[in-house]
Amino acid sequence: MEPAVIGARLASSIVGPLVRKLFVSEGPGADLVDRPVAVSGLVSFRGEKRTLSDKDLYKIAEELVRRAAHSTGVEDELPSFEKRAVVHAVTDSLRSLGTLAMDDVQAVRLGHLALSRQLRAQNRTATLGLSHDAVTLHAGVMDTACLHILNFFTQRSTFVPRTLLEQSRGIEELTRKIDALITRSPPPADGPFEKRYAHYIAAKHGKLSIFGLDLSGAPESWRLDVAYLRLDAAVDALSPVPTVVSADHVLAGRDRVLLRGVAGSGKTTLIQWLAVSTAKKSLNEQLLYLYGLVPFVLPLRTLTRSGAPLPAPDGFLSAVDCPIAGSQPPGWIDRVLQAGRGLILIDGIDEIPEDDRGDARRWLRELLSAYPDNRWLVTSRPSAVRERWLAEDDFAELDLAPMNRDNIAEFIHRWHKAAGISDQYATELLRAIRAQQDLSGLAVNPLMCGLICALHQDRRGYLPDGRKEIYDAALSMLLFRRDRERGVLKSGPIHISEAEHIQLIQKLAYWMIRNGRSEMNRTDAVELLRRVLPAMPKVAEQGTPEAVYRHLLVRSGLLREPSANSMDFVHRTFQDYLGAKAAVEGLDFDFLIANAHLDQWEDVIRMAVAHARPTERTHLLTGLIRRENTSRQGRDRLHLLAAACLEHATELDPAVRAEVQERAAALIPPRSTDRARALAAIGPVVLELLTGPRELPPRPAALDPFATDEQKAEAAAAEAAYQAVADEAYFTVLTATPIATDAAVQVLALYRDHPDLRVRSELAQAWSRYDTDLYGQEVVAHLAEDGLYFPVSNLRELSALRSFGGRSRIKITGEFAVDEFIATCPSQRLTHLWVESDMGPAWDWLSHFPALRVLTIETLHPSIDLSTLERVRSLLTLRVPEDAELVGSHLLPESTKVVRGCPSTA
Repeated sequence: MEPAVIGARLASSIVGPLVRKLFVSEGPGADLVDRPVAVSGLVSFRGEKRTLSDKDLYKIAEELVRRAAHSTGVEDELPSFEKRAVVHAVTDSLRSLGTLAMDDVQAVRLGHLALSRQLRAQNRTATLGLSHDAVTLHAGVMDTACLHILNFFTQRSTFVPRTLLEQSRGIEELTRKIDALITRSPPPADGPFEKRYAHYIAAKHGKLSIFGLDLSGAPESWRLDVAYLRLDAAVDALSPVPTVVSADHVLAGRDRVLLRGVAGSGKTTLIQWLAVSTAKKSLNEQLLYLYGLVPFVLPLRTLTRSGAPLPAPDGFLSAVDCPIAGSQPPGWIDRVLQAGRGLILIDGIDEIPEDDRGDARRWLRELLSAYPDNRWLVTSRPSAVRERWLAEDDFAELDLAPMNRDNIAEFIHRWHKAAGISDQYATELLRAIRAQQDLSGLAVNPLMCGLICALHQDRRGYLPDGRKEIYDAALSMLLFRRDRERGVLKSGPIHISEAEHIQLIQKLAYWMIRNGRSEMNRTDAVELLRRVLPAMPKVAEQGTPEAVYRHLLVRSGLLREPSANSMDFVHRTFQDYLGAKAAVEGLDFDFLIANAHLDQWEDVIRMAVAHARPTERTHLLTGLIRRENTSRQGRDRLHLLAAACLEHATELDPAVRAEVQERAAALIPPRSTDRARALAAIGPVVLELLTGPRELPPRPAALDPFATDEQKAEAAAAEAAYQAVADEAYFTVLTATPIATDAAVQVLALYRDHPDLRVRSELAQAWSRYDTDLYGQEVVAHLAEDGLYFPVSNLRELSALRSFGGRSRIKITGEFAVDEFIATCPSQRLTHLWVESDMGPAWDWLSHFPALRVLTIETLHPSIDLSTLERVRSLLTLRVPEDAELVGSHLLPESTKVVRGCPSTA
């Protein structure tokens, strides 16, 4: 039996009068025209205007059910007890009108079927145990009743003017949005080209190469919208409580961002995602701020190849070898940027020589001066540019966070799904990564995670232990196994062994490193091979340098041509690894030491230590720590780099190892964010050097207004001493949290009783990187609650907090179903809630938390509907984003104060 059939057989002449009894009669001055009227204030069975008793309500439900049962022919089929149960269920559902958290205009807009579902959902247990016909009868009666309820609302004298007012407000808001979009619409003459350019961007950047997929017979690349993995970025690392945001939302509310991330962390993939999403206009509500913008993807390694000067805007497309550059209308880019419609994505400050970065900054500043109203994203490795490098130009600085446990699990399952491999292998690999600290320390970015997935599959579950071993195995897999797995055996006239492949490619890699380049002209690559081949006659006799180059490009899996005239490595990591091998074989240790202070050489130095023999390692490491011809800051950097190399020094003179560790220990505890980053890059070995917190000196009390200068000086000195020790603890924790091993948990647990809010906040935010139960019991359970929001990214963490007795301040950072949160969060404990993720448009569920006093809504939605907060009478302070449009704020209780802006502490 269909509910619609029941509705069709209940005459309006019967239902209408019964429904009208549920609501109070209108009187003069009863309603205010300029305000919606809550449904709960219209019912006649509650409040001061109550005229309908519970018994009367039951009789109305009984009559509705009787008529419906008779008209549909189920009256004789349903037992009398089931019909009585349906009457009780309908009574309960109608009674829910008295608690409905919406006004009559909203109810009409919702529609009668949705209103019926909402009322029935208020008491789902009413129909438990009933037959299908009884449940269907209850649904049909409520559907029909709701249709007449909404019809009653529309006939009320105040409904029409109130609806018109609501529509006027909506039209005004829509007009503002349309005006904003009009300013982002291209002039008619530019429209066709922009459409063509958008198709080009979507096609060029719309696929993501995932390492190792081609080995399983799957495509070498995957659609970006399927493969893209959302990571997090930390905002304002030096603020009292750093905030974590989704990386693809870093430009929401910020026009200029410098994003730092280590090699393979996903910086370039993020730029692809933003460019394609903007070009295709495939934007969800959280990315609507990108609507109408025109993306320009500008990899600096491409712009500066062969020493070319950085281009003016009209040369952007030709500089990146865009094939339709010659078709752009004259002055098009200038018009786009003048209108503030540009999304300028500058990738890889670290991929140009350090001496050229000052020129790059001047180029960027000139662009900013000429076109200030666009959105700008610049990416770099952390060590390539100093703190606040672009702060004078109003750039916010964010750090791309390592993949946490959930990210790693999602990536591994996606990789195996894309490869068409049983999920059982993904589960086995995930178990191995979590059990082996060496592996878990490596699988912290998409590149290394992809490497590990490919090797696990290629080697039938056997995985190498260290980073060098993983790279060795990956190269072997690419250079030898790749063609075999793809069925490409001895095709073509050139047959080069694995060792010969490596010899040739590492020559190209080392040339690029020595010349500070991440791209190489095709002609330069062929010329370099021409010089090398005479020393390799077995290869030279098989073809010309041009033919050998084509063979390497097609067969190695390591090289690619981003344009017709350039060549680069599929990832910078392989360039550094092979370049280091060439340097070691060429005994260029003094050259390595002389360039070790340059950030572009850091990974090269590490891999050189891995490739070197024991005596060569001694030469290289002692050269690093004893080098004097550099600044104090440069020496510190070299000492930290030497310490980072120890994980690759499988065999080393104990005295040299001790000296390296001693030099690094002198730099601990860290005293800046840069130093903390550098120490964290050393890896798990740095944990052995970190110590517990020092005892905080007493903090000075508030000064008397009439304090002497001497007293003020003493207080300032005492405050500085306190702050220095607190900073020391914070930077130490900042060093340890990126190292996601159980050993790090032991170090971090030493700081769990620290009073500084930054320390406690950093400890709380790191929870998702570690095992939920272990870290929760060792660290989170012991953190003092004063002023601290406890972030929860999943139900396991929220359940763990509940087992610790709950917390008064909670920050929702992951996806939760509302009913899950209500069921798991202790209702009486929660006083402050910070909602960072999407919990739906309605907020009436917060009435389940009677102690809630402060609510922070940090959303990227352009507007927030506050009308459903009317029932949350306990709320005293509501914090919302600075630019958010607020709908229904007039319905908030008078005691609720709305504060614009979501600061780092709410």
